[in-house]
Amino acid sequence: MKTFYIKTLGCKVNQYESDGIAAGLEQHGLVRSNKDKSNDVCIINTCAVTSKAAMQSRQAVRKLARDNPDAKIIVTGCHAQTDPDIIRQIGDSFELVCHRDKTRLADHILGAVDPSPMSFKPVDHSAANRFHSFETPVFGSMTRAYLKIQDGCDAFCTYCIVPHARGSSVSMPQHLVLNHLNALGRAGFKEVILTGIHAGRYGRDLTPPTTLLDLVKTIEEKRPVDRIRLSSIEPNEIDERLVDLAGPDSLLCDHFHVPLQSGDDDVLKKMKRPYTAKLFKDIICYIHEKHPFAGIGVDTLIGFPTETDDQFENTFSLIQQLPVSYLHVFPFSPRKGTPAFSFKPRVPDPVITERCQRMRELGKQKQMAFIKANQGRPLKAVVQNQTNVRTGRLTAVTSNYLNIYLKKDSTLKGKLVDVVFDRWDSNLNISGEIYHGKGI
Repeated sequence: MKTFYIKTLGCKVNQYESDGIAAGLEQHGLVRSNKDKSNDVCIINTCAVTSKAAMQSRQAVRKLARDNPDAKIIVTGCHAQTDPDIIRQIGDSFELVCHRDKTRLADHILGAVDPSPMSFKPVDHSAANRFHSFETPVFGSMTRAYLKIQDGCDAFCTYCIVPHARGSSVSMPQHLVLNHLNALGRAGFKEVILTGIHAGRYGRDLTPPTTLLDLVKTIEEKRPVDRIRLSSIEPNEIDERLVDLAGPDSLLCDHFHVPLQSGDDDVLKKMKRPYTAKLFKDIICYIHEKHPFAGIGVDTLIGFPTETDDQFENTFSLIQQLPVSYLHVFPFSPRKGTPAFSFKPRVPDPVITERCQRMRELGKQKQMAFIKANQGRPLKAVVQNQTNVRTGRLTAVTSNYLNIYLKKDSTLKGKLVDVVFDRWDSNLNISGEIYHGKGI
């Protein structure tokens, strides 16, 4: 029986696409292997978001080619799309598959389509570009399913390579979104995470145009699953009416992940980010006003070229005063092919490191405050199927995005339950139990 191995680097969208490819191969009898050696087929789904991710992608190609000398090796993903010549320099024993052909990859490997190498196509930024989806829903191995409803990006932020890797913003038609959600609901998934590269742009390319708000309203009306969660949404694309729909007992989880990148308006302009620090502050405050216990995650990009000490302090101060639940802190990574690659002066690496350290410490303080605010409150949560390897306990993911460890009980797996907690350790690992109306 033939085996295949998939190495995935980068974001949740990449993971979703890898799971979709895997499902297609499994439907035709191939077995997915957890071992990266001695396989019949190896697929590397690469990432290009940072220089480090690109380097790790190339390392993965070399290792899999070395450890699987007789395998069919296929390289796809963002780094393969933006730098195919660099990938080809590694060797000629593998095939590159472009972004738009990922969804056909299983058929290609199995010879259901032309078995000759697929022609490598550049990404499409024309009006003719269309959303390419897997024909069947992607279940994956997680308790909470992902559904990619949007792909590509038209923003061209000066530091970002992603538009060059995925093309223009395109959306899954609403009826297909509902078809996939219905199938996921029938399969027993209690929560589905709607994801995309630029999810806030959902529907603008469709005919007639629609919006993410319209989609969520339709899903709420049809109720194909118990709850949905949104991936990252730009602050200028968060409709207050969308915020109003969220809540712990609503279809839409009370959890918003909102990229800031910088809290200084001059830096935001150089980044080509289409909002101001005030707009960001206003939307975060609105979310908190409507949902005082909502989870609010924030991305920051530290050390952008020309960022001064005062400009960093503006970012630090803005986050310090806002009800943020957790931070993702990224050091600036120069990406060849983006305008910011040549921006001068560059912030010295030691300065970036020190600023990131301060920001991460602030993130821990924010996370602790959020945990304390939810102490003793009944919270809606989905119990993960997988037992936590380190603790041997089950993890419940709350609507507002807290992970709570529960006592091991196989009857709880995959269920939507009420939990409550009053304990956590120095690493902010939270322990709780099922809520029966009396608290802990």
